[in-house]
Amino acid sequence: MAKKILIIDDEELITKSLLKLLKGEGYVVSVARNGEEAIERVREMDFDLIISDVRMPEMDGIETIKQIRALLERLGKVLPPEVLITGYADADKYDEGMELEVADYLYKPFDNVEFLQVVKKVTG
Repeated sequence: MAKKILIIDDEELITKSLLKLLKGEGYVVSVARNGEEAIERVREMDFDLIISDVRMPEMDGIETIKQIRALLERLGKVLPPEVLITGYADADKYDEGMELEVADYLYKPFDNVEFLQVVKKVTG
């Protein structure tokens, strides 16, 4: 059965590129443009991996991951691994991501081969 991935990013170019790349590899992909949309997607469907941008308006990726984890725990669901992506070298955000013990942290622009290796490693 195909692995389900949620992409959370406010940049349309990024979401379209990742959607095309991941679908081409046989993954089932959903997209959320912000934290609130992501929480709704997680309510509707179980995911094998969540990929979230760090810097987004309103709710950043760190807070989004925290809220998704809290929701899934309340619902008694399995917590999927998360990969954070960012175009900014922000040491504080990196440290926050590492404190969350996310599966990986990638800097944009990343190489598609490297990205797919991370996805395959994390989704098993």
